[in-house]
Amino acid sequence: MFARTTEVEFGAEVDVLVIGAGGCGLTAALAASAADPNASIAVLEKADRLQGNTLLSSGSIPAAGTRFQVLAGIHDTAQDFLDDLARVAGPHQAQPLARRLAEVSAELVEWLVDDAGVSLTLVETYKHIGHRRHRLHSPPSRRGEDLLNDLARTVEARQIPVAMGNRVVDLVVSNQGAVCGAITRSKDGSGTTVGARAVILATNGFGNNRTLLARYCPELAQAPYGGSMGSEGEAIRWGEELGADLVNMAAYQAHASLADPHGSLVTWTVIEKGGVVVDSDGRRFGDESMGYSAFAALELRRDGSFYVIADTRVRDATAAGQSEYAGLVGSNGVLVSDSAAALARRLGMDEQVFARTLDAAAGAAQGRMADPHGRLDWGLGPLHAPYTATRIGPALFHTQGGLRVDDDARVLRSDGRPIPGLYAGGGAACGISGVRGGAGYMSGNGLLAALGLGYLAGRAAIQDIR
Repeated sequence: MFARTTEVEFGAEVDVLVIGAGGCGLTAALAASAADPNASIAVLEKADRLQGNTLLSSGSIPAAGTRFQVLAGIHDTAQDFLDDLARVAGPHQAQPLARRLAEVSAELVEWLVDDAGVSLTLVETYKHIGHRRHRLHSPPSRRGEDLLNDLARTVEARQIPVAMGNRVVDLVVSNQGAVCGAITRSKDGSGTTVGARAVILATNGFGNNRTLLARYCPELAQAPYGGSMGSEGEAIRWGEELGADLVNMAAYQAHASLADPHGSLVTWTVIEKGGVVVDSDGRRFGDESMGYSAFAALELRRDGSFYVIADTRVRDATAAGQSEYAGLVGSNGVLVSDSAAALARRLGMDEQVFARTLDAAAGAAQGRMADPHGRLDWGLGPLHAPYTATRIGPALFHTQGGLRVDDDARVLRSDGRPIPGLYAGGGAACGISGVRGGAGYMSGNGLLAALGLGYLAGRAAIQDIR
């Protein structure tokens, strides 16, 4: 894992100050540098190493109309992407931002590869629920850590200082109301001020702040948390103090399949290829094809354990393309049994109940009967012995609401006017996942907002300084 501590010349002024060294922050720094190689740029990070939800993700960035899609013979447009986003999210408070990110998505992905030194390939083995076409672009490993490390290497090569272990405790505001710097505090308790002509908030969301969760997403106040520990909601507090508007605050991305007790994600590709989720009694309780975030809400309303049920065919096809799941298989996190009865006994379920569940799912997958939960897409078809099972539980991963921003990531007040000198991206800014809790999240929304708004904020900051 790339990690270093670079001293920023405290007390001096930089052109662009980025707060947060995750995917959004590093992208913003590189975009600003590309817009003006002579600009002075610095990044402050409260942790001792690079972290954030980009690192914890699969690194999948959705984009429509890229050259990688063209080479694969896939015709996709920003309007098609926007239509998919709208269908999943429903009406919300940041529709213009959704259009902006959809329209800039191809440019973003190609810039990441060509200019920012990020290795990305088009994911052609799965689309994930909500996307009608293959438009996810990810590191070959399907690991967000590799994406973050690529960004960090380019930041280092361009000599952009990244000061680790420097927590920003407040913003500096001029008498005219413009944001013009930040006040930091290091672990030894010393504090100092860094002046800036533009400040970009890339501090992530508020998933690790129980007070803010209780206020905006009360159903998650006691939910397990699987995201970055640095998501503490500083941007919300600073923004409110400056009169910024907050939108889509009820939205979040949860995941229904955090492996228990291993802690790693059981990729929803297992479901998309035909797997099902059952409770501790061996019964299904919803349409798994609604997606991992929306399905997590069903689990959060229930007690007991849950299991992803698939077969060795689905297991092997998934493990071949996703290293994290392959690691779970290799560490015996995926149980295998030769029959439904044997698997039910291992899981402590009633054999007949579990057998009826699998028979009904197979009938729906074969088209012999309607699925009682309304599922229509069964991937590779009905499951067959040998069967597999992984114990799972739901968890919150990141919030999707935040500061309202314009088309270039400038933070807006409630009256629509920008706060001079302040920009935001990623979890600090409003997302594009609607207002319906976890139901409006589509795979990649988080990274599109993180890297897309970072890209836009870095360029806009330089443009406004000029």
